[in-house]
Amino acid sequence: MMSLTFSERMSEYGKLMRIDKPIGTLLLLWPTLWALWVAGEGRPSLLVVAIFVVGTFLMRSAGCVINDYADKDFDGHVERTRNRPLAARRVTPKEALLLAAGLALVSLLLILPLNGLTIALSVPAVFLAGSYPYTKRFLAIPQAYLGIAFGFGIPMGFAALQGDVPAVAWVMLVANVFWAVAYDTEYAMVDRPDDLKIGIKTSAITFGRYDVAAVMTCYAVTLALIGWAGLHTGRGAVFLAGLAVAAGIMVYHYTLICERDRPKCFKAFLHNNWVGGAIFAGWVLDYLLASVQ
Repeated sequence: MMSLTFSERMSEYGKLMRIDKPIGTLLLLWPTLWALWVAGEGRPSLLVVAIFVVGTFLMRSAGCVINDYADKDFDGHVERTRNRPLAARRVTPKEALLLAAGLALVSLLLILPLNGLTIALSVPAVFLAGSYPYTKRFLAIPQAYLGIAFGFGIPMGFAALQGDVPAVAWVMLVANVFWAVAYDTEYAMVDRPDDLKIGIKTSAITFGRYDVAAVMTCYAVTLALIGWAGLHTGRGAVFLAGLAVAAGIMVYHYTLICERDRPKCFKAFLHNNWVGGAIFAGWVLDYLLASVQ
């Protein structure tokens, strides 16, 4: 264990929380924002939105810490992760667990002003975030579990604003599962050679030579389910235009991953931020247009 100054230790904690890599927070935030705008019919409470935005950052950070704790004996064997703080032994496992617990506690305190159903749903949300890293040992497609964990802000958002979780919320959660399988398979395609060596299970390995087809199929199902959710809640042409932009971005991703080039696959993964943003923009603008008519 290295001897670090206070500022150096804080820097390592920041790396452990992936503060320098916001893509995970954004992929967790977009579906949460979709839900808040739908549940709030285009005018969600700003306080609730603020609570969920901050909570998303904190829980994603806690999830990253737990992920690195779970993978501390594997990350050193993977080219992309070998220099992470735990793998490089710049942070102790005890420090990591305390940091994750602290982040989860602050997240819990944040939602205390919300209703009982939202607080109750936070229990499975924390369990999903904490257990996901361990699913890579036994699930053939752990990315599906990730999709549930990353999408649990959807039922929580509906619960916070409506006091209930309607069917459309669960459809949106399923859509997020397919989206997560798509983008995290792109991510897994980057690490596939290393994951095969160390015995980690991923969708990229499970899908094998059908990985690209699986990604595109999951994208298509995502669009279909989100499209149904939008039309079911009365959205119109502007929402569909946002969905069309997202579809165009997904087609662009095909051009990046079709040859399975590792840097291009990683680029496609990062680019999913624009998919989530396009869908959100379509929903927001459609609600705005409806409000002025």
